[in-house]
Amino acid sequence: ALMPTYARALGARVGQDVDLHSLPPVTGLLTLGDGCAVEPEVDLTGHWLDGDVLHIGAVQVRGGARVGTRSTLGPGAVIGRGAEVAPGSAVLGKVTKNQFWSGSPAEPITDARGPWSTERPPRRRRWTVAYAAISVVISLLPLAAALAGAAALLPALRTSTSVSDAAATALLLLVPAALVAGVTLTVLVAVLVRLLGWGLGAGYHPVHSRQGLQAWATMRVLDEARTWLFPLYASSLTPMWLRVLGARVGREVEASTVLLIPKLTTVNDQSFLADDTLIGSYELGGGWLRVERVKIGKRAFVGNSGMAAPGRKVPKQSLVAVLSAAPRRKSAKAGSSWLGSPPVTLRRPAQESDDSRTYRPPARLRVARGLVECCRFLAVLVSLAIALGVVAALVALVSGPGLLVAALLSGLVLMAAGAVAALVTTGVKWLLVGRIAVADHPLWSSFVWRNELADNFVEVVAAPWFARAAQGTAVLNVWLRSLGVKVGRGVWCETYWLPEADLVELREGATVNQGCVVQTHLFHDRVLSMDTVVLKRGSTLGPNSVILPASTIGRHATVGPVSLVMRGESVPDKTRWIGNPIGPWADEPGTGT
Repeated sequence: ALMPTYARALGARVGQDVDLHSLPPVTGLLTLGDGCAVEPEVDLTGHWLDGDVLHIGAVQVRGGARVGTRSTLGPGAVIGRGAEVAPGSAVLGKVTKNQFWSGSPAEPITDARGPWSTERPPRRRRWTVAYAAISVVISLLPLAAALAGAAALLPALRTSTSVSDAAATALLLLVPAALVAGVTLTVLVAVLVRLLGWGLGAGYHPVHSRQGLQAWATMRVLDEARTWLFPLYASSLTPMWLRVLGARVGREVEASTVLLIPKLTTVNDQSFLADDTLIGSYELGGGWLRVERVKIGKRAFVGNSGMAAPGRKVPKQSLVAVLSAAPRRKSAKAGSSWLGSPPVTLRRPAQESDDSRTYRPPARLRVARGLVECCRFLAVLVSLAIALGVVAALVALVSGPGLLVAALLSGLVLMAAGAVAALVTTGVKWLLVGRIAVADHPLWSSFVWRNELADNFVEVVAAPWFARAAQGTAVLNVWLRSLGVKVGRGVWCETYWLPEADLVELREGATVNQGCVVQTHLFHDRVLSMDTVVLKRGSTLGPNSVILPASTIGRHATVGPVSLVMRGESVPDKTRWIGNPIGPWADEPGTGT
């Protein structure tokens, strides 16, 4: 509710009754017309890097228009009055008023549906206050957990006689303190999500209403929880965690960093939800917020960054591919596979595998996996130990040279912490998995668990202390090389999502934009299938795009925003491609400079 105010503070022009649920650009080059709606995770940055050319331009969303979740509005994008853009689309030009556009690049599909009611609901100040209040509550959850953990340390710290003595004592008690903090945060998130689910029903509700607030807050707290409680995700505990939150989850389900509204979600037996899947969420339009029940069928698979919109169903034994959307219910048939946005049918033969290593593992493998996953707690301890070191160093500086010196040197302290986090993560990677080669591994195998453990160190240790801040810098390139990535000179890389580092090659002058995933593995049929990805000299992978295993982007070739390079594809040298899946970029619109 306060996002329009923040956007105005950055220089954006924002009309009345705007529902802005995504971050505005720091450039201020954004215009939002009266009554428009921008759903969560929309990229409004209005710039991207194409080789050595930076495209930057204004973004306009005119009155009454709606932009679907996880869409990208490129430089110069204009969404006409009353128009609608489907989730996961890329708009690089002008969308005609009162039309519904979808795809990457977005194309006209039909007339816009318009809001779910012709009457715009009233907006009241008390709901603005309520949104602000619940935002504060959500932001304070980690602080409350940290205070609970600190309380476990206080009795011992009272007897400390120096900063070094206190730091040593805290380090010795780090395990119980971390357990207290972790359990506290887990309970707080679960209780809050359960409370937010009470009385939340399917249908459309005013954004400024109890149920509108409940849906929004549920998505926000669970989005944050994927970072706060990352060790719980992509593990054998994830289905249990989703049940605790209120989702209906069947047996033998595998789920990674899924985002959903638990109260309205059903996930049936033996289904698989990959990284960053979006199941349900909510839609906005005309001052209304719509939520519906979503069902994932038995043995269904939703790939990385796949989406199932409110009211959609993924039938049993069906597949929604990477960066793709689930089809409408009337089109969804059991055993079908879907690719792209808007989705089209995909012919896909099932991969033969041993059920005892994919769906029905023996007890000994369950125990072994559980033991390996318990080691994820080590990543939490390392991150907390680094935090303890930072605090101890700053306290020592304040008590010694003084507050001014501590403030001046605080940046160096944080840089040192980042270096430690990066080095530890690199060491753990080589210790756990060594040099990764092209291979296939079933879900219930040691390599998969060790690889996930190494990824936990990336997300829990390296990401918060180093990798997120280092994106797009030469320092990130150095770290990626230490992990095994082949990085040439002059590479611009705005992502650390390179899962199997040894299989990635970024040659001289290659560009990887923000939000990209260099995906060196697929997990169809519960078999981790890995292969190489190569970006040749001067090539570009546009923002929010994904390139799949065994693929290559040729010299000085460009893959545009929100695109999917399919497995085994080779983009020719000096060509331009875009789409989900990619095709020739024949009608490239002009962009700002």
